[in-house]
Amino acid sequence: MSASHVTTHILDTAAGKPAAGVAVELYARDGEAWSQIGTGTTDADGRVKDLGPERLASGEYRLQFATGAYFAGIGQDTFFPEVSLTFTVNGADAHYHVPLLLSPFAYSTYRGS
Repeated sequence: MSASHVTTHILDTAAGKPAAGVAVELYARDGEAWSQIGTGTTDADGRVKDLGPERLASGEYRLQFATGAYFAGIGQDTFFPEVSLTFTVNGADAHYHVPLLLSPFAYSTYRGS
């Protein structure tokens, strides 16, 4: 069976710079529930270098970003106190990069490389 790993980074598009200090949690679907399997905080480049397990089996996963705390820390109101992104890992692919483009009142994401 093949396995994969996940990385992420956050760009504060309103400020035009990486979002440093954002808490990120990685969850795996376990039946009807979600189990936390990794945590991290974005560095000065908006990246989490060690988010969780090196290898993930195929299945559904979720990244949870503590965006409200980030915006409060820079004195900015936000509509989204957290962002939750759910995605599918296919063990045939080795790397999943899931970036978050963030502003106080909008966000977007994509499958990166």
